[in-house]
Amino acid sequence: MIRVLFFAKLRETLATPSLELAYAGDVAGLKRALSARGESWQQALTQDNILCAVNQQVATDEQLLKENDEVAFFPPVTGG
Repeated sequence: MIRVLFFAKLRETLATPSLELAYAGDVAGLKRALSARGESWQQALTQDNILCAVNQQVATDEQLLKENDEVAFFPPVTGG
């Protein structure tokens, strides 16, 4: 099992802060699997600017996931 967290606008769009699921593969595959949940999931997770962290470290789509990993998706953060 992995734990997937959604922050900011993603949390609002997907109407869930987190979920747990059985998954083995990379971040790109996880995005595809989650996108298959429906149109709002697909639109939210296929945006070019969505960031991902695995175990609180910025990750790429090629990052492999393992049992008990925590994966977080969030929009870019801006400040001034």
